[in-house]
Amino acid sequence: MKNVLNTVNLRVRKHVYACLWRPLRRAISSAPQTCAAERDSGNSILRNRWKDTADTVIIGGGCIGVSLAYHLAKAGVKDVVLLEKSELTAGSTWHAAGLTTYYHPGINLKKIHYYSIKLYEKLEEETGQAVGFHQPGSIRIASTPVRVDELKYQMTRTLWHPTPQFLIGPEKVQELFPLLNVNKVLAGLHNPGDGHIDPYSLTMALAAGARMHGAQIYHPAPVTGLTATSDGKWDVETPHGRVRATRLVNTAGFWAREVGKLIGLEHPTIPVHHQYVVTATVPQVKALKAELPVIRDLEGSYYLRQERDGLLFGPYEKEAKMKLQDSWFRDGVPPGFGKELFESDLDRIMEHVEAAMEMVPVLKDADIINIVSGPITYTPDLLPMVGPHQGVRNYWTAVGFGYGIIHAGGMGKFLSDWIVNGEPPFDLIECDPNRYGKWTTESYICAKARESYGFNNVVGYPKEERFAGRPTHRVSGVYDQLKSKASMGFHAGWEQPHWFYKDGDETGYRPSFQRTNWFEPVGREYRQVMEKVGVIDLTPFGKFMVKGKDSVKLLDRLFANVMPKVGMTNISHMLTPTGKVYAEVTITQLTEGEFLLITGSGSELHDLRSVSESVQRNMQRWIEKEAEDGGYDVSITNVTEDMGVLGIAGPKSRTVLQKLTDEDMSDSSFKFLHCKSIKVAGIPLRAIRISYTGELGWELYQDSKHTAAVYQALMQAGRDEGIDNFGTYAMTSLRLEKGFRAWGAEMNCDTNPLEAGLDYFIKLNKPADFIGKKALQEIMAVGLTRKLAYLTVQTDDVDPEGNETIWHDGKVVGNTTSGAYSYNAGQSLAFGYLPVALSAVGQKVQVELLGKKYTATVVQEPLVMTEPTRTRMKKKKKATGTTKEGH
Repeated sequence: MKNVLNTVNLRVRKHVYACLWRPLRRAISSAPQTCAAERDSGNSILRNRWKDTADTVIIGGGCIGVSLAYHLAKAGVKDVVLLEKSELTAGSTWHAAGLTTYYHPGINLKKIHYYSIKLYEKLEEETGQAVGFHQPGSIRIASTPVRVDELKYQMTRTLWHPTPQFLIGPEKVQELFPLLNVNKVLAGLHNPGDGHIDPYSLTMALAAGARMHGAQIYHPAPVTGLTATSDGKWDVETPHGRVRATRLVNTAGFWAREVGKLIGLEHPTIPVHHQYVVTATVPQVKALKAELPVIRDLEGSYYLRQERDGLLFGPYEKEAKMKLQDSWFRDGVPPGFGKELFESDLDRIMEHVEAAMEMVPVLKDADIINIVSGPITYTPDLLPMVGPHQGVRNYWTAVGFGYGIIHAGGMGKFLSDWIVNGEPPFDLIECDPNRYGKWTTESYICAKARESYGFNNVVGYPKEERFAGRPTHRVSGVYDQLKSKASMGFHAGWEQPHWFYKDGDETGYRPSFQRTNWFEPVGREYRQVMEKVGVIDLTPFGKFMVKGKDSVKLLDRLFANVMPKVGMTNISHMLTPTGKVYAEVTITQLTEGEFLLITGSGSELHDLRSVSESVQRNMQRWIEKEAEDGGYDVSITNVTEDMGVLGIAGPKSRTVLQKLTDEDMSDSSFKFLHCKSIKVAGIPLRAIRISYTGELGWELYQDSKHTAAVYQALMQAGRDEGIDNFGTYAMTSLRLEKGFRAWGAEMNCDTNPLEAGLDYFIKLNKPADFIGKKALQEIMAVGLTRKLAYLTVQTDDVDPEGNETIWHDGKVVGNTTSGAYSYNAGQSLAFGYLPVALSAVGQKVQVELLGKKYTATVVQEPLVMTEPTRTRMKKKKKATGTTKEGH
């Protein structure tokens, strides 16, 4: 086999090297050219009346931009204008491999994929334009036991979606793809309806549909300048004239950074080189009666599909071998680059070529007729940046698409709905453009893009961590003291301890689908908080100051709860106009009209790498927009990096703090949900009596430069009490036992607060007409169809973590939202949405984990009462006893 492969490799290299010296124009000549039908279709600016005003100007004519134009126009938006600098599809669209799949490891991105495929199925009929859509299905190949677990893990995260997906064995894989060598195949994930589409034809069909509904598409029409007007609109300059736009949407692909720079923004996108190989006719392929499904060999890290009577396969090289076009990041895209390609480099992908030859042996004798190497755009985490941009009025983005063809249809619809209705149709916080900040430096972007590309087919574990580009400048004052003692998580640029090591522990990051090296240490930290006192770094919290004469009026409009009095704190929720939960915020009124707003770090949301940054900046954008639109006299300041935050919790936390302050920390003097300015070890800070653990505790907010000193003082003062650190994994278990909800899990833009069990925090009778109030009243009148249930789950060596399928009587009835092991009860806990009829205490259901269904029971929440509740009950009991003795 080795000699055969060497011979084949030499033969392949000769093909490649023969191509490499050819002038670049040979590669360019294979690009789709503008056809006469397109030239005559009326899209030339020379034949159209140039519109000098528009509701929406879309910059960029790839499949994403054209899809948005199509959906906006179809939704009835008047005066939609798309500006393309050269030709439609120029950039990344025209040379894309065109893969389409229902599959996505995320949750709501599955909806994007699903909508795209359903749209593409009917687009030709609607527009009269052929799209070249093939749907032979696809198979993801598992050739190791861990990969089989991965497929099972993804199955349970998909079954509660409409996505067609099946776990199949080697025999079925062989039946569907008869040319496959199944010796190493253990299982496959089969998605019927997957396939591939011609990107050029798709874009032209979407363009035809956009024009049918009234959109104007101008090209060549490069944007040369962008100027914001005093009323929040935009003047868009082109060589053909100016357009005054109500809003801008940047869909410019790898030119997105250039467009952003016109208004002072540095979008963190970077082009990468992606290659795929096309063979000549393969006799065995030609002899087949049906088209082969697309295969994705996860261990080999490549995709392969049929291309006419030959094959097309594209690898994803490891991060050390992949190539960034980083010069474009620094210096910009070369003028005139559009339908050009890079020089190919087969040596870079040879290990993947060999893997493909072993898996599909007919490749060994196949002749290569083309190697395409073109730029595709990556963000640091590979997910696109979609939505309105904080800090700039009426500027939206839809950029950074590494998989633009499958995203185009769904993202066009998603963004169109958001623009038309004023809120997103569902939660896609992981794609928010505001998830990056000043910490996203060039070195970080390059390191993460390399990692993301190289990890395209890496095993997708729960609680996944990726380490390239870390740490950023966002480290708390205690990072240096904790980094060697803890397994760190990454949250919006911050390093935050997940769990801590002790002598004898297996240290480091050890990913697994079952319980792994963190399980016992997290139990130890749980007991630390429940029995003694623990300290946690909460610096990644988002922090905002809102003050001014209209601050109470503004916040009353934005939040469903009443505003706390001076020196007090409460939990409040921002809602969307349709009554969905936009954000959960801890609000403290520090002085009259001065408020501190705190958002959580998103530490337990394994799918959302930068969720807290998105929540913070989205909340800021939402508040700023409402303040500006309503004419409120307020100032809004993001102080996230100015303040450090330490949490101290446990029955001995009061004793430790009292040693360090002259303030009376007793329950009668420092009550639950109260805030005071105090000194701890002589350091001024704000202390709020609140803890997400549900135990006695405080959050301490101090100037970030004092965080290390406060931490050292706490640890020194608490020695006799056995003080120690705890991390976010232990906090997750603690909060679940108390029945505390988490934003992004139990509540988000897919859920309303009533079904999430947040009634206590929603004050429908308060005088202010808060956003979403009318919608909630309508929801109450109609009644709920589902409710959040609190579940105990009888598992073995695996725990729920959220987004798993819930079964009842052989049918899918709901999904979990979060889960963890309860070290108190000795079993797994989960929250999950169930139909109202199945949400009563005592109801039995099943939760699927790794392909096995485990019995779950709806129980009364909470499993463990919070410390304030326990204290109140103890006082009540004592008072009752005293009264009885008096009688």
